[in-house]
Parts: sequence; structure tokens; C-alpha cells
Amino acid sequence: MPGNADAAADTAIRNRLEGIFGQIEGLSTIDVSVHYGVVTLGGEVQEAQLASRARELAGSLEGVVAVNGRIMVETSLGERLEPVYDRLEDRAAQALSYLPLLLVAFIVCIAVIVFGLYLASRSWPWSRIAPNAFIADLLRQVVRIVFFVIGGVLALDILGATALLGTLLGAAGIVGLAVGFAVRDTVENYIASILLSIRQPFRPKDLVKIDTFEGFVISLTSRATILMEVDGNHIRIPNATVFKSAITNYTVNPQRRFTFELGVSADSDLDLALKIGLETIAGQDFILDDPEADAWIEELGDSNVVLYFVGWIDQSSTNWAKARSEAMRLVKRALESNGFSLPEPIYRLRFDDDDLKSALSGFSGTEEKPVAPAPKKVREETATPQNTDIDPSLQRRMERERRSRGRGDLLSETAPTEFESE
Repeated sequence: MPGNADAAADTAIRNRLEGIFGQIEGLSTIDVSVHYGVVTLGGEVQEAQLASRARELAGSLEGVVAVNGRIMVETSLGERLEPVYDRLEDRAAQALSYLPLLLVAFIVCIAVIVFGLYLASRSWPWSRIAPNAFIADLLRQVVRIVFFVIGGVLALDILGATALLGTLLGAAGIVGLAVGFAVRDTVENYIASILLSIRQPFRPKDLVKIDTFEGFVISLTSRATILMEVDGNHIRIPNATVFKSAITNYTVNPQRRFTFELGVSADSDLDLALKIGLETIAGQDFILDDPEADAWIEELGDSNVVLYFVGWIDQSSTNWAKARSEAMRLVKRALESNGFSLPEPIYRLRFDDDDLKSALSGFSGTEEKPVAPAPKKVREETATPQNTDIDPSLQRRMERERRSRGRGDLLSETAPTEFESE
């Protein structure tokens, strides 16, 4: 039999545990007995976690030597579902008490979002501060997103759930990082399209050379730049490539130079040849007076002297390739008409004496000489320059292509280009 001191200690432990279990939901049905500091727990609980918790609480009390767990887990369906019903009832009551607060948070969120949509739908100030319509639309999208976020943050703050916002932002950051790696090229092209639409290194229908590609600019989309070659082929270049490549714009400056070379005989009067060629080029209507045409000796070849001719045209009204072709033809004709020969390459063959005797041994001195064929009559070239105007069919084809692109083009025909702004 335990002494009075032990009995009093056991009673105090039992009373303490019963009081603790009575304050914790799900533990009030546990029976407690204590003998010489050894606690024995019995009864039934709804979940195994409750039994473990009861043993932990009993073992943590001062004076407890050991804990014997004889707690059974309730298996009756009705008893197991009863706490679930209680929790659902508590959640429903809590939700009803939150309805006024939820309504206020919803009204505030909707009001902020509606104001943001109204602000983004206005033409001013976005059309004024943006360099083009594409950037204006982009700014409107940013404003909409910002006001959506502000409305959500205010609603969560009213409900006292700002901790949830940090979780959502963290998850959004992880998802955004994964998506960013997956669509890196698409994002890079989109950002490049924004920068190109702001800087605008070319206008629609400009003749440009981008990297190794040359053609007329048809459109600039959010992902690629579309060029049309002179022969009608379309070239689609990713905007990231366009932004990082060297761009040659032939249309920004309407004055464009063409050059060509002609070779004359080494014994020719070179001053006169240069004068005739230069006068021929300068006398054409499609050649500009300023800058002036020019010519000089480029190279002394083995069998001729290479003359270098330069002319300038207004490429807004004159086709560069046609002008160069006509200039070459007319200069060649003028030189030949004035007695200058345009020699072909001359090759000298060297034979040893034995080889030469072997080659001539089969010929007799009485052999008849071959009769030279009669020279063919060559039609004289006309001195009238051919048409060098820009091909109107090419212009019409570019206009059709431009119209077919619709609103997807980010370029403006009136906005200043990057070259003009500098």
C-alpha cells in the first residue's frame, strides 16, 4: 500500500492530467490512473495522434515515472464523423461571421480594378508619352496588371490574410522563373521588338541589309522582322537577331553611290579615257550634279589599265541597279567610239627549243595559210539611255503586303528613325 505522501502525489498527478485533458479537444474521454508515479491511460480517442499527444503530456509532468498507454482508437463510423461535423459547423459559422468583411474586401478590390481598367482605356496620357501605338498598348497592359495586384493586396489586407500574399508571390516567382527558362527565346524576341519599335532603325518599305539578308521592310511584329527580297521572297528574321546585328539602311539617305571598273589598253591616252568616261556619266539625267561624278585609275594590270568610275543617284526615283548598268554600257560605248580598245587578257606561252621543233616538224613550208573568216556585223549600240526609273510593280507588291499585315505592324511611317534622332 502506498504511503500517505505517495498517495497524495499520485492524486495530484491524476487531477492535473484530468484537468489538462479536459481542456484539450478530443482528450476529455481518456481515463487516468496513477500508482507510485506510474500513469496508466485508458479510454478511447478519435485519432491515433490524440493518443500519442496524451502520452507526451503525461510524461512531461513532474513526478511521473512511466506512462502506460492503453488508449484505444475509436472505430465506430458515427463516432469518427462526429468531430468532422463539428469542425464543418465551426467553419460555416466562422465564414458567416466573415461575410460582411468579405463583402467590403470584394467591393474595394473591384473598385480598384475598375478604376485601373478605366485609366488604361483612356487615350491620354499613354498616346502622348509613348513613341508609338505598340508601346502605348504595352503601358496600358502594365497599368491593368498593377491595379489588379493593388486590388488583390488591399482585399487580403482587409481580411488579415497578407501572409497568404507572400506565399502566392513566392509561388509565382518560382513558376515565372521556370516559364522564363522555357520560353527564353520568345521573351528575348518580345523585348527586342519593344526596343526596335522605340529606336526604329528603319521604316516600312525601306531597303535594308540585316546581317546577310537584304530586302524591303514589310513589317515588324512582336516576334520577327519581315523583309521582302527584290525577287519577291519573304525573309523572317527573329527580332533578337535584328537587334544584335549590323543594319545597313539604304533608304535613309536618298543619295546613293554606284561604282564600276573598266579596263583599257595599256598604251591608251588615260587622261582622255577618264575625261570621256566622266563626261558620259555626268551627262545622264539620272546622275546627280551634287555630289559630282568622279573617275580615277584604280590599277595597272598585266595587259590593261583599270579605270574606276563613280556616280551618284537619287534612289527615291531611280533604280540603283539599272542606273549602274546604263552607266557601264554608255561609258563602254563612248570609249569604243573614240578608238579605245577594251583588251581581253593576254597570255604569253614559253616553249623550249626542242619542244618548238617537235611542234613544227609536222608542218611543211608549202602548206596553204587558212583563210580568216569574214568579220561578223555587230549592231551598233544606242547612245540613248534606257529607262532607270523604280519598278512600279515592286512598289505595288510592297503596298499589298503592308495592307495584308493589318494591325500587327509595330512600325510607323511618320515616326523619326534612329538615324534621324541622332
